[in-house]
Amino acid sequence: MTKLPRWADVVLVPLISLLLAAIISALVILAIGESPWEALKTMTEGALGSPYAWGYTLYYATSFIFTGLAVTVAFHAAMFNIGGEGQAQMGGLGVALVLLALPVWPHWTVALVAAALGAAVFGAAWAAIPAWLQAKRGSHIVITTIMFNYIGAAVIVYLLVSVLRPIGQMDPATAHFPPGTHLPTLNEMPVLNLIFVKKVPANVSLFVAIAACFGVWVLLWHTRLGYEIRAFGKSDRAARYAGISATKVIMVSMLISGALAGLMSINNVMGESGRLLQNSSEGAGFIGIAVALMGRNHPLGVFLAAILFGFLYQGGAELGLWTTIPIELRTVVQGLVILFTGALDQMVRMMLGFFFFRAPESPVTARAA
Repeated sequence: MTKLPRWADVVLVPLISLLLAAIISALVILAIGESPWEALKTMTEGALGSPYAWGYTLYYATSFIFTGLAVTVAFHAAMFNIGGEGQAQMGGLGVALVLLALPVWPHWTVALVAAALGAAVFGAAWAAIPAWLQAKRGSHIVITTIMFNYIGAAVIVYLLVSVLRPIGQMDPATAHFPPGTHLPTLNEMPVLNLIFVKKVPANVSLFVAIAACFGVWVLLWHTRLGYEIRAFGKSDRAARYAGISATKVIMVSMLISGALAGLMSINNVMGESGRLLQNSSEGAGFIGIAVALMGRNHPLGVFLAAILFGFLYQGGAELGLWTTIPIELRTVVQGLVILFTGALDQMVRMMLGFFFFRAPESPVTARAA
C-alpha cells in the first residue's frame, strides 16, 4: 500500500476516525431509545454554547494537555508511558506538601512557581523508578508504569487517611491551602473577565499548559536532546551506533514525561480544589494516552485533541444532567474515539490507501527510467 501524503495522515485519518466513532456512538444512542441529534445538541450547547460552558471545557482540556504531552515525550523515545495517572497523583502530593509548608504565601505567582516545581519533581520521581528498571533491568515500561499507578493510588490513600488529614476532619483530604495560593480563574483575569462573566474553574494554569506545548515542541525538534530522543525512538540500534546513550534517553525522556504528568495537578489540586483529595487525577492520566494518539504525538495536535476530549467530558456531564441518557455514555464515546484513533488506526489508513493508491511502474518503464 502506498504511503499516505503527510496532510492526509495528519488531517484525514483523525477526522475519519472521529466520524466513525460518532457514527457508532449515534447507533448506541439509538439502541437505547434516545435521539442522537438531541444528544449532540445537548453536548454542544453544554460544552461550547456559552463562555460559561467553555470555562469547564477548557478546565478539563488543561489537564489533558499536560498528560497528553507526557505521553508524547515518552512515545518519541519509544517509551509507552501509561503511568500518567499515578504520576499526576504524585504531582498533586508534591503540590500539597509545598503549599502547606508555609502558613501564608506572598502572592499566587510565587506559590504557582513553587507548586509547579513540587509537582514536576514528584511526578518525575515516580516515573524514574520504572525508567531505571527499563534502562538497567530490561523491565517492560508498560508493565511497570501501570503497576505504579496502583501503588501511587494506595500511597495517596494512606497519606490522606493516616498522615495528612487534619485532626477532627472526617473526609480523607489535606487541609485547605493557605491564603495567597488561589490561582486566578478566567473570570478574574483582566480582559478575559469581559468574556467569562460567571465563575468558571478554568484558571491561569491553562496558559502554563500552552507554554508547555511550545516548550515540548522546542525540546523535541529544536534541541540536541530532542534529536537524540527521536533518533532513539526511530531505531535504538542506529542511535547506539551513533553514540547516543540508551540509558540517558530512557531516563531523561521518562523524567520529563513524569514531570509533565505531575504538572496537571496545578490545574485541579491547586487551581480548583484548593487541597489534595483522593483520585485527584480523575482519569486524566489515561485520557492523555488517547489525546497523544489522536494528536499524532505533536504538541499542536495534543492541544487540539485535548480540546476535543474536554468537549466530550463536559458535554457528557451535560447529557447526564439534562437528559435521560446516562453520563457513562461519555466513557463509551471516549472509548470509541480511542478505539478508532488507536487500535483501528491502520484500518482507517488502509481505507484511505485505496484513494491514494498509485499503480506500480511496469518493469519496462522502470528500466527506461
